[in-house]
Amino acid sequence: MKNDYKNYALSMKALSDETRIKIFEMISHNELCACNILEEFNITQPTLSYHMKTLCECGLVRSRKDGSKTLYSIDKESLEDLRRFIDTIDGNMSTIS
Repeated sequence: MKNDYKNYALSMKALSDETRIKIFEMISHNELCACNILEEFNITQPTLSYHMKTLCECGLVRSRKDGSKTLYSIDKESLEDLRRFIDTIDGNMSTIS
């Protein structure tokens, strides 16, 4: 399997922000509506939309419409791909003395 360095970089960049890390952790428990996520922050709705767009564009988060609500969840396959890549780096480091 070929490494997708561009996508790994986008994912890591998306997770380089404290707000996005907290959002990512929140939706790791269950799918959440944007309105529920917004309640946890002192930010505007457009700012939340920017953060969610960043998380969705890198592939780590999925969104779906449910009536007038947008629900967000972690894309487990993308997260597992990133995890395997990081594990490979960790494995490479363990061979260095």
